Amino acid sequence: MPDLELKVESARAVPHAAAPCLALALRIANRPAGEEIASIALQCQVRITPAARRYSEAEQAGLAELFGEPERWGRTVPPSLLWANAQVAVPAFQGECAVELPLPCTYDFNVAGTKYFHALEGGEVPLLLLFSGTVFFRTGNGALQISPVPWTKEAPFRLPVRVWKDMMELYYPNSAVLRLRHDIFDRFQRFKVERGLSTFDQAMEALLADRVSPGGGGE
Repeated sequence: MPDLELKVESARAVPHAAAPCLALALRIANRPAGEEIASIALQCQVRITPAARRYSEAEQAGLAELFGEPERWGRTVPPSLLWANAQVAVPAFQGECAVELPLPCTYDFNVAGTKYFHALEGGEVPLLLLFSGTVFFRTGNGALQISPVPWTKEAPFRLPVRVWKDMMELYYPNSAVLRLRHDIFDRFQRFKVERGLSTFDQAMEALLADRVSPGGGGE
């Protein structure tokens, strides 16, 4: 009966994908080592464990929308946050093998994970990977058998913040993604056209300038 040990060794940004994506280098070892693994349909739930690192004052300010004021964090910071679900088909091996687990990411600032990563200045993000799935293996007489990946199989990993930020810079150079309701976007588009502005960046700068100008309703 397979007994898997799973470990994340590193992470890298995947270039030229359809959307931002990280690849986690996953090493899988099986005991007994001589047992033939035909394949594994591996599923993974990736969770952020925010209480497992320290935060600078600037990071605390950036995380206020998620967790509130720092003095309340003992009550407001959850043990873990679901970040992503991933899966990979592991090919046949004996003993151990290495595969890359693709982890699709989003730069949508309505998503808690994006807000969390964006607020961090550096260091590492403590992750916990929870595995499940199905193992297809062969017995001594060559018969194909099936066994579930136990829910107890998990692996911690500390993802460098720089890897995530470099990935987003690769896909969205010097920019961010902001989702708006259709009616608000239409009004914003009309404002841009009426002002004779060529880009949405210029339109946003004009809006902000109106907001802080003496006659623009700013404080």
